[in-house]
Amino acid sequence: MSGQVITETVTDKEEGTRLDRWIKRRVQLTQGQVEKMLRTGQIRVDGSRAKANTRLSAGMQVRLPLLEGDGAKPAPDKAAKLSKEDRAFLKSITLYEDDDMIALNKPAGLAVQGGSGQGKHIDGMLAALSDGQHRPVLVHRLDKDTSGVLLVAKHPAAAAKLAELFRSRDMDKVYWAVTVGVPNPPMGQIRCWMVKGIPDEREEDGYRVVDPKARGRRDSDRERMFRSAQGVEGARHAITDYNVISTAGQRAAWVALKPQTGRMHQLRFHMLEMNTSILGDFKYQCRREVPQGLAPGLHLHARALVIPRPNAKPLKIVAPLPPHMKQTFETLGFLEQEAGKDPLAPFI
Repeated sequence: MSGQVITETVTDKEEGTRLDRWIKRRVQLTQGQVEKMLRTGQIRVDGSRAKANTRLSAGMQVRLPLLEGDGAKPAPDKAAKLSKEDRAFLKSITLYEDDDMIALNKPAGLAVQGGSGQGKHIDGMLAALSDGQHRPVLVHRLDKDTSGVLLVAKHPAAAAKLAELFRSRDMDKVYWAVTVGVPNPPMGQIRCWMVKGIPDEREEDGYRVVDPKARGRRDSDRERMFRSAQGVEGARHAITDYNVISTAGQRAAWVALKPQTGRMHQLRFHMLEMNTSILGDFKYQCRREVPQGLAPGLHLHARALVIPRPNAKPLKIVAPLPPHMKQTFETLGFLEQEAGKDPLAPFI
Protein backbone atom coordinates (compact mmCIF):
# COMPACT_ATOMS: atom_id res chain seq x y z
CA MET A 1 0.00 0.00 0.00
CA SER A 2 1.21 3.50 -0.76
CA GLY A 3 -0.77 5.00 2.14
CA GLN A 4 -2.53 7.34 -0.26
CA VAL A 5 -6.31 7.43 -0.14
CA ILE A 6 -8.62 9.09 -2.62
CA THR A 7 -12.37 9.74 -2.51
CA GLU A 8 -14.37 9.79 -5.72
CA THR A 9 -17.99 10.74 -6.33
CA VAL A 10 -20.34 8.48 -8.29
CA THR A 11 -21.66 10.32 -11.36
CA ASP A 12 -25.13 10.26 -12.88
CA LYS A 13 -23.85 8.01 -15.67
CA GLU A 14 -22.65 5.49 -13.08
CA GLU A 15 -26.02 5.16 -11.34
CA GLY A 16 -26.83 1.52 -10.61
CA THR A 17 -23.30 0.19 -11.20
CA ARG A 18 -22.05 -2.66 -9.00
CA LEU A 19 -19.36 -1.42 -6.60
CA ASP A 20 -16.75 -4.01 -7.61
CA ARG A 21 -17.08 -3.12 -11.30
CA TRP A 22 -16.92 0.60 -10.50
CA ILE A 23 -13.68 0.06 -8.54
CA LYS A 24 -11.99 -2.01 -11.25
CA ARG A 25 -12.63 0.70 -13.83
CA ARG A 26 -10.45 3.01 -11.75
CA VAL A 27 -7.65 0.87 -10.37
CA GLN A 28 -6.08 -2.35 -11.58
CA LEU A 29 -7.23 -4.77 -8.90
CA THR A 30 -8.29 -8.39 -9.13
CA GLN A 31 -11.70 -9.44 -7.87
CA GLY A 32 -9.96 -11.10 -4.92
CA GLN A 33 -8.17 -7.88 -3.99
CA VAL A 34 -11.40 -5.91 -4.21
CA GLU A 35 -13.21 -8.43 -1.99
CA LYS A 36 -10.41 -8.33 0.60
CA MET A 37 -10.34 -4.51 0.72
CA LEU A 38 -14.09 -4.40 1.16
CA ARG A 39 -13.98 -7.08 3.84
CA THR A 40 -11.30 -5.22 5.82
CA GLY A 41 -13.00 -1.85 5.42
CA GLN A 42 -10.22 -0.28 3.32
CA ILE A 43 -12.82 0.59 0.68
CA ARG A 44 -15.92 2.35 2.02
CA VAL A 45 -19.05 3.94 0.56
CA ASP A 46 -20.29 7.12 2.26
CA GLY A 47 -18.07 6.22 5.21
CA SER A 48 -19.58 2.76 5.71
CA ARG A 49 -18.51 -0.74 4.80
CA ALA A 50 -20.05 -2.16 1.66
CA LYS A 51 -20.24 -5.38 -0.33
CA ALA A 52 -19.01 -6.08 -3.85
CA ASN A 53 -22.56 -6.30 -5.22
CA THR A 54 -23.67 -2.98 -3.70
CA ARG A 55 -25.44 -0.88 -6.32
CA LEU A 56 -24.19 2.68 -6.37
CA SER A 57 -26.29 5.83 -6.61
CA ALA A 58 -25.24 9.18 -8.04
CA GLY A 59 -23.56 11.38 -5.43
CA MET A 60 -22.21 8.55 -3.28
CA GLN A 61 -18.63 9.00 -2.03
CA VAL A 62 -16.31 6.02 -2.44
CA ARG A 63 -13.06 5.84 -0.46
CA LEU A 64 -10.30 4.09 -2.42
CA PRO A 65 -6.81 3.26 -1.10
CA LEU A 66 -4.17 3.23 -3.85
CA LEU A 67 -1.60 0.49 -4.35
CA GLU A 68 2.08 1.15 -4.99
CA GLY A 69 3.36 0.95 -8.55
CA ASP A 70 1.11 -0.01 -11.40
CA GLY A 71 -1.82 -0.79 -9.12
CA ALA A 72 -2.41 2.93 -8.63
CA LYS A 73 -2.74 3.60 -12.33
CA PRO A 74 -6.10 3.69 -14.01
CA ALA A 75 -6.84 0.92 -16.46
CA PRO A 76 -5.40 1.82 -19.88
CA ASP A 77 -7.73 2.84 -22.64
CA LYS A 78 -7.48 0.21 -25.35
CA ALA A 79 -9.01 2.49 -27.95
CA ALA A 80 -5.59 3.69 -29.06
CA LYS A 81 -4.67 0.14 -30.02
CA LEU A 82 -7.63 -0.27 -32.31
CA SER A 83 -7.31 0.49 -35.98
CA LYS A 84 -9.17 3.17 -37.86
CA GLU A 85 -10.72 0.33 -39.84
CA ASP A 86 -12.33 -1.08 -36.69
CA ARG A 87 -13.81 2.29 -35.77
CA ALA A 88 -15.10 2.77 -39.30
CA PHE A 89 -16.60 -0.72 -39.30
CA LEU A 90 -18.56 -0.14 -36.07
CA LYS A 91 -19.85 3.16 -37.41
CA SER A 92 -20.87 1.48 -40.66
CA ILE A 93 -23.12 -1.02 -38.85
CA THR A 94 -24.65 1.51 -36.43
CA LEU A 95 -28.44 1.60 -36.69
CA TYR A 96 -29.16 4.08 -33.90
CA GLU A 97 -27.26 6.16 -31.35
CA ASP A 98 -28.14 8.54 -28.53
CA ASP A 99 -26.53 9.66 -25.27
CA ASP A 100 -27.16 6.30 -23.61
CA MET A 101 -26.92 3.56 -26.21
CA ILE A 102 -25.74 2.38 -29.59
CA ALA A 103 -27.65 -0.19 -31.65
CA LEU A 104 -25.52 -2.20 -34.06
CA ASN A 105 -26.60 -4.37 -36.98
CA LYS A 106 -24.39 -7.39 -36.24
CA PRO A 107 -23.48 -9.37 -39.36
CA ALA A 108 -23.94 -13.13 -39.38
CA GLY A 109 -20.65 -14.92 -38.73
CA LEU A 110 -19.16 -12.23 -36.47
CA ALA A 111 -18.84 -13.26 -32.81
CA VAL A 112 -20.17 -10.94 -30.11
CA GLN A 113 -17.49 -11.96 -27.61
CA GLY A 114 -14.13 -13.69 -27.71
CA GLY A 115 -13.52 -17.32 -26.86
CA SER A 116 -11.68 -20.41 -27.93
CA GLY A 117 -10.95 -20.20 -31.65
CA GLN A 118 -12.65 -16.81 -32.03
CA GLY A 119 -10.91 -14.07 -33.96
CA LYS A 120 -12.30 -10.55 -34.27
CA HIS A 121 -15.41 -9.91 -32.19
CA ILE A 122 -17.70 -6.99 -31.31
CA ASP A 123 -16.72 -6.76 -27.64
CA GLY A 124 -13.05 -6.47 -28.57
CA MET A 125 -13.78 -3.41 -30.71
CA LEU A 126 -16.04 -1.46 -28.36
CA ALA A 127 -13.23 0.55 -26.78
CA ALA A 128 -13.03 2.38 -30.11
CA LEU A 129 -16.37 4.00 -29.25
CA SER A 130 -15.28 5.17 -25.79
CA ASP A 131 -15.89 8.80 -24.83
CA GLY A 132 -12.61 8.74 -22.90
CA GLN A 133 -14.37 8.18 -19.59
CA HIS A 134 -16.62 5.17 -20.10
CA ARG A 135 -16.07 2.13 -22.30
CA PRO A 136 -19.30 0.99 -23.98
CA VAL A 137 -20.50 -2.43 -22.83
CA LEU A 138 -22.68 -5.16 -24.30
CA VAL A 139 -26.20 -5.30 -22.88
CA HIS A 140 -27.15 -8.70 -24.36
CA ARG A 141 -25.78 -11.37 -26.71
CA LEU A 142 -26.49 -12.89 -30.10
CA ASP A 143 -25.12 -16.20 -31.37
CA LYS A 144 -22.22 -15.85 -33.78
CA ASP A 145 -24.30 -16.90 -36.79
CA THR A 146 -27.36 -14.84 -35.83
CA SER A 147 -27.57 -11.40 -37.43
CA GLY A 148 -29.42 -8.27 -36.38
CA VAL A 149 -29.93 -5.71 -33.63
CA LEU A 150 -27.28 -5.77 -30.91
CA LEU A 151 -27.55 -3.19 -28.13
CA VAL A 152 -24.54 -1.52 -26.50
CA ALA A 153 -24.70 0.81 -23.49
CA LYS A 154 -22.49 3.90 -23.50
CA HIS A 155 -22.12 4.19 -19.73
CA PRO A 156 -22.78 2.09 -16.60
CA ALA A 157 -26.10 3.72 -15.67
CA ALA A 158 -27.49 2.98 -19.13
CA ALA A 159 -26.15 -0.57 -18.94
CA ALA A 160 -27.96 -1.20 -15.66
CA LYS A 161 -31.28 0.18 -16.95
CA LEU A 162 -31.13 -1.64 -20.28
CA ALA A 163 -30.08 -4.91 -18.66
CA GLU A 164 -33.10 -4.67 -16.37
CA LEU A 165 -35.36 -4.11 -19.39
CA PHE A 166 -33.98 -7.27 -21.00
CA ARG A 167 -34.60 -9.23 -17.81
CA SER A 168 -38.17 -7.95 -17.62
CA ARG A 169 -40.84 -8.32 -20.27
CA ASP A 170 -41.13 -4.59 -20.88
CA MET A 171 -38.84 -4.68 -23.92
CA ASP A 172 -40.14 -6.51 -27.00
CA LYS A 173 -37.68 -8.50 -29.11
CA VAL A 174 -38.69 -9.64 -32.60
CA TYR A 175 -36.77 -12.17 -34.68
CA TRP A 176 -37.32 -13.41 -38.22
CA ALA A 177 -36.46 -16.96 -39.22
CA VAL A 178 -36.83 -19.23 -42.23
CA THR A 179 -37.77 -22.74 -41.15
CA VAL A 180 -37.53 -26.13 -42.80
CA GLY A 181 -41.20 -27.05 -43.16
CA VAL A 182 -44.14 -25.09 -41.78
CA PRO A 183 -44.94 -24.89 -38.04
CA ASN A 184 -48.31 -26.37 -37.14
CA PRO A 185 -50.37 -24.63 -35.86
CA PRO A 186 -49.20 -21.56 -37.77
CA MET A 187 -49.53 -19.26 -34.76
CA GLY A 188 -49.15 -19.80 -31.06
CA GLN A 189 -46.86 -19.93 -28.06
CA ILE A 190 -44.22 -22.52 -27.19
CA ARG A 191 -43.56 -23.25 -23.51
CA CYS A 192 -41.15 -25.86 -22.23
CA TRP A 193 -38.35 -26.58 -19.80
CA MET A 194 -34.82 -26.63 -21.22
CA VAL A 195 -31.52 -27.84 -19.83
CA LYS A 196 -28.00 -27.47 -21.15
CA GLY A 197 -26.46 -30.81 -22.03
CA ILE A 198 -23.48 -32.50 -23.68
CA PRO A 199 -23.24 -35.35 -26.21
CA ASP A 200 -22.33 -37.86 -23.47
CA GLU A 201 -25.76 -37.45 -21.88
CA ARG A 202 -28.72 -39.61 -22.88
CA GLU A 203 -32.45 -39.26 -23.32
CA GLU A 204 -35.02 -41.30 -21.40
CA ASP A 205 -38.71 -40.97 -22.24
CA GLY A 206 -37.94 -37.83 -24.22
CA TYR A 207 -36.14 -36.04 -21.37
CA ARG A 208 -32.44 -35.40 -20.96
CA VAL A 209 -30.72 -37.37 -18.17
CA VAL A 210 -27.43 -35.98 -16.91
CA ASP A 211 -24.66 -38.41 -16.03
CA PRO A 212 -22.85 -36.81 -13.03
CA LYS A 213 -19.59 -38.43 -14.17
CA ALA A 214 -19.84 -36.52 -17.44
CA ARG A 215 -19.78 -33.09 -15.77
CA GLY A 216 -16.52 -31.24 -16.23
CA ARG A 217 -15.95 -32.67 -19.70
CA ARG A 218 -18.02 -30.08 -21.51
CA ASP A 219 -16.91 -28.66 -24.82
CA SER A 220 -18.48 -25.21 -25.16
CA ASP A 221 -18.67 -25.56 -28.93
CA ARG A 222 -20.70 -28.77 -28.61
CA GLU A 223 -23.08 -27.75 -25.82
CA ARG A 224 -26.72 -27.57 -26.72
CA MET A 225 -30.13 -27.40 -25.10
CA PHE A 226 -32.41 -30.37 -24.50
CA ARG A 227 -36.01 -30.77 -23.41
CA SER A 228 -36.26 -31.24 -19.67
CA ALA A 229 -38.79 -31.48 -16.87
CA GLN A 230 -39.50 -29.00 -14.11
CA GLY A 231 -37.31 -29.61 -11.10
CA VAL A 232 -34.37 -31.07 -13.01
CA GLU A 233 -31.07 -29.49 -11.98
CA GLY A 234 -30.24 -26.59 -14.29
CA ALA A 235 -33.61 -26.65 -16.09
CA ARG A 236 -34.96 -23.27 -17.20
CA HIS A 237 -38.46 -22.41 -18.41
CA ALA A 238 -38.61 -20.83 -21.87
CA ILE A 239 -41.51 -19.09 -23.62
CA THR A 240 -41.70 -17.96 -27.26
CA ASP A 241 -44.59 -16.45 -29.25
CA TYR A 242 -44.50 -17.22 -32.96
CA ASN A 243 -46.46 -16.50 -36.14
CA VAL A 244 -46.00 -17.85 -39.66
CA ILE A 245 -45.99 -14.87 -42.01
CA SER A 246 -45.59 -16.67 -45.33
CA THR A 247 -44.90 -20.15 -46.71
CA ALA A 248 -43.29 -21.77 -49.73
CA GLY A 249 -45.69 -24.69 -50.02
CA GLN A 250 -44.80 -27.09 -47.23
CA ARG A 251 -41.06 -26.81 -47.91
CA ALA A 252 -40.27 -23.70 -45.88
CA ALA A 253 -41.82 -20.87 -43.88
CA TRP A 254 -41.00 -17.34 -42.86
CA VAL A 255 -41.71 -17.13 -39.14
CA ALA A 256 -41.77 -14.14 -36.79
CA LEU A 257 -40.62 -14.99 -33.26
CA LYS A 258 -41.04 -13.01 -30.05
CA PRO A 259 -39.20 -14.54 -27.07
CA GLN A 260 -40.71 -13.83 -23.66
CA THR A 261 -37.64 -15.27 -21.93
CA GLY A 262 -33.97 -15.14 -22.86
CA ARG A 263 -32.52 -18.64 -22.68
CA MET A 264 -29.47 -19.94 -24.52
CA HIS A 265 -30.43 -21.06 -28.06
CA GLN A 266 -34.10 -20.65 -27.12
CA LEU A 267 -35.50 -19.84 -30.56
CA ARG A 268 -33.43 -22.47 -32.33
CA PHE A 269 -34.49 -25.10 -29.81
CA HIS A 270 -38.16 -24.11 -29.90
CA MET A 271 -38.32 -24.37 -33.67
CA LEU A 272 -36.79 -27.85 -33.43
CA GLU A 273 -39.49 -28.73 -30.89
CA MET A 274 -42.03 -27.83 -33.61
CA ASN A 275 -40.16 -30.22 -35.95
CA THR A 276 -39.39 -27.23 -38.18
CA SER A 277 -35.77 -26.34 -37.44
CA ILE A 278 -34.29 -23.08 -38.67
CA LEU A 279 -32.71 -23.29 -42.09
CA GLY A 280 -28.92 -23.60 -41.82
CA ASP A 281 -28.97 -24.72 -38.18
CA PHE A 282 -26.89 -27.90 -37.98
CA LYS A 283 -26.93 -28.07 -34.17
CA TYR A 284 -30.73 -28.16 -33.89
CA GLN A 285 -31.70 -30.02 -37.06
CA CYS A 286 -34.99 -31.81 -37.66
CA ARG A 287 -35.37 -34.81 -39.98
CA ARG A 288 -37.33 -32.98 -42.66
CA GLU A 289 -35.86 -32.70 -46.13
CA VAL A 290 -33.99 -29.40 -46.46
CA PRO A 291 -34.99 -27.29 -49.50
CA GLN A 292 -32.19 -27.11 -52.05
CA GLY A 293 -30.85 -24.11 -53.94
CA LEU A 294 -31.09 -21.68 -51.01
CA ALA A 295 -28.36 -19.46 -49.58
CA PRO A 296 -26.12 -21.08 -46.95
CA GLY A 297 -25.98 -19.84 -43.36
CA LEU A 298 -28.23 -19.72 -40.31
CA HIS A 299 -31.51 -18.04 -41.22
CA LEU A 300 -32.18 -16.33 -37.89
CA HIS A 301 -32.24 -12.54 -37.70
CA ALA A 302 -32.80 -10.23 -34.71
CA ARG A 303 -35.18 -8.01 -36.65
CA ALA A 304 -36.21 -5.41 -34.06
CA LEU A 305 -36.12 -4.15 -30.50
CA VAL A 306 -39.01 -2.10 -29.15
CA ILE A 307 -37.70 -0.16 -26.13
CA PRO A 308 -40.14 1.57 -23.75
CA ARG A 309 -39.32 5.18 -22.82
CA PRO A 310 -40.80 7.30 -20.05
CA ASN A 311 -43.03 10.12 -21.31
CA ALA A 312 -42.40 9.20 -24.95
CA LYS A 313 -43.39 6.66 -27.58
CA PRO A 314 -41.43 3.38 -27.54
CA LEU A 315 -38.21 3.43 -29.54
CA LYS A 316 -38.34 0.94 -32.42
CA ILE A 317 -34.97 -0.16 -33.82
CA VAL A 318 -35.17 -2.31 -36.96
CA ALA A 319 -32.31 -4.12 -38.71
CA PRO A 320 -32.50 -4.86 -42.45
CA LEU A 321 -32.21 -8.47 -43.57
CA PRO A 322 -28.68 -9.84 -44.01
CA PRO A 323 -27.65 -10.68 -47.61
CA HIS A 324 -28.11 -14.47 -47.32
CA MET A 325 -31.64 -14.17 -45.93
CA LYS A 326 -32.56 -11.51 -48.46
CA GLN A 327 -31.43 -13.90 -51.20
CA THR A 328 -33.53 -16.72 -49.73
CA PHE A 329 -36.56 -14.42 -49.45
CA GLU A 330 -36.24 -13.61 -53.15
CA THR A 331 -35.85 -17.28 -54.09
CA LEU A 332 -38.91 -18.37 -52.08
CA GLY A 333 -41.02 -15.36 -53.04
CA PHE A 334 -41.33 -13.86 -49.56
CA LEU A 335 -42.14 -10.12 -49.57
CA GLU A 336 -41.05 -8.10 -46.54
CA GLN A 337 -44.18 -5.92 -46.66
CA GLU A 338 -46.22 -9.02 -45.74
CA ALA A 339 -45.03 -8.53 -42.15
CA GLY A 340 -46.43 -4.99 -41.93
CA LYS A 341 -44.64 -1.75 -41.10
CA ASP A 342 -44.73 -2.29 -37.34
CA PRO A 343 -42.32 -5.04 -36.22
CA LEU A 344 -44.93 -6.14 -33.65
CA ALA A 345 -47.71 -6.40 -36.27
CA PRO A 346 -47.50 -10.24 -36.52
CA PHE A 347 -48.31 -10.48 -32.79
CA ILE A 348 -51.17 -7.98 -32.57
